[in-house]
Amino acid sequence: MRNGRLIHTAQALVDDVIDIPFLPRRGTNSVATARHQQAGGAVTVLLAAVRSGARCVHAGSVGRGPAGDMIRSVLKADGVTVSSPIVDEIDSGVCMVFVEPSAERTFVTVQGAERRISVASLDTSDPQPGDFVAISGYTLQGPTAGPLLDWLATLRPGVQVVLDPGAAFAELDDPTRRATLARTTIWTSNAEEAKFMTGSSDMAEAAEALPSFLPPGALSIVRDGPAGCAVSGWCETTSVPGFPQKPFDTNGAGDTHTGVMLAELLSGLDPVAAARRANAAGALKVTRRGVDTIPTSSEIDDFLGSLSR
Repeated sequence: MRNGRLIHTAQALVDDVIDIPFLPRRGTNSVATARHQQAGGAVTVLLAAVRSGARCVHAGSVGRGPAGDMIRSVLKADGVTVSSPIVDEIDSGVCMVFVEPSAERTFVTVQGAERRISVASLDTSDPQPGDFVAISGYTLQGPTAGPLLDWLATLRPGVQVVLDPGAAFAELDDPTRRATLARTTIWTSNAEEAKFMTGSSDMAEAAEALPSFLPPGALSIVRDGPAGCAVSGWCETTSVPGFPQKPFDTNGAGDTHTGVMLAELLSGLDPVAAARRANAAGALKVTRRGVDTIPTSSEIDDFLGSLSR
């Protein structure tokens, strides 16, 4: 029996993914070669976690309309509960993702119902000791920052707060950053996002430095693409090698890594073993497109098993 649930509070959006041969200069044009839509943002983390066996809840707000309907449908299909009430007066937001042949991504986001959170809407998830509550640096910007911080202050002891800072964390004011870090027991980010806090772009050095900014006993996870990740805090700092693949689409790879990592920690796996499985999940994800292709636990097993044959 798993000890707790993963509760995600961040933005669930629809990704409008557009393949382009090159990113045009300002004022010029590039003709797309393909386009598709998928649920993204917090959805990717939740699906990755539930497919690795975690019990998952989305506490962020979801709107009424085509985007919100897609998000709820995708989450329901995988057994993820949406606890917050529907925001009737506005649809959920859309993130336009421009993908180049190198798999490099550029984003333009149109915000929507995901920005309508409140202490009451978040509290519908009913966090209990042993649960992981995932938050994003992007929620700490704009009108969602106040409700999120007020709600975090109400969490009971034993509820662990997982921070995915994103690029947004570097843009926050100092009081917001300090208040967030004081509540954070698990940090998960890429190396560039960790560099802002630590001054180091080396994933192992950054992972080792990060717990000094967090409460005692906190865990830090720092990813560096095909190089894998480093974990520090619950154990000595350990670099966990990745599984380099030829990338087809890197969109969602970091969120897939985070979801699997948290699911495995909730199952009781030690951080290094959890990181190896998360690295495998990220490696599989970059060879696939869309949330429907997020790997399951058995696919991760098969991938890791193939390496030993």
